Amino acid sequence: MLTFNPTALTPLETYKLMTGIIVPRPIALVSTVSGDGVANLAPFSFFSGVGAVPPTVLFCPALRDGTETGEKKDTLRNVEETGEFVINVVSEDIASAANESAAEVAFGVDEFSLSGLTPIPSEVVRPPRVAESPAQMECKLLQVIYTAHAPRGGVIVLGEVVRFHVREMLNDEFRIDPAGLDAVGRMAGNTWVRTRDRIELIRPK
Repeated sequence: MLTFNPTALTPLETYKLMTGIIVPRPIALVSTVSGDGVANLAPFSFFSGVGAVPPTVLFCPALRDGTETGEKKDTLRNVEETGEFVINVVSEDIASAANESAAEVAFGVDEFSLSGLTPIPSEVVRPPRVAESPAQMECKLLQVIYTAHAPRGGVIVLGEVVRFHVREMLNDEFRIDPAGLDAVGRMAGNTWVRTRDRIELIRPK
């Protein structure tokens, strides 16, 4: 078995190890708006739920390469400016479109137009939801934690879910139908994964 000390690796080497080992990762297609009202859309695969009281989620927009301290991505800039975001679930139907929104474009470019996805109004927050997504969570910012102010440095964005939106056909007394949700995830590199091959394990009492 190979052993690696992360202090002896480049940030890219560490990133490759983490994205190859921590799999599959759910995808948060995060919509935000700038202070000027320009919409932004981008996928993040370092994403998880944290707790239910209050309902809390996190996603991690790594800082860009190119500057000594790492440049903030548009999503992070918008979240810090407005304190709001929406997490849209990525189903296989919209996986390609979500991937299009990952393109490195200039600040202020509307990735809804770039991806062909449809913005619809949220109920509480300003950022729009993705109409084609089977489930969305409107969120208010709780905290931003910087693990390193450097290229590829991690940033943890914690948000409280203030509204859940789920297609009616997917909900059965708050149990979400996994087949209908048809969520996809990320593996390493350019590899994505479907969630159709599932197993049932009963938790022991």
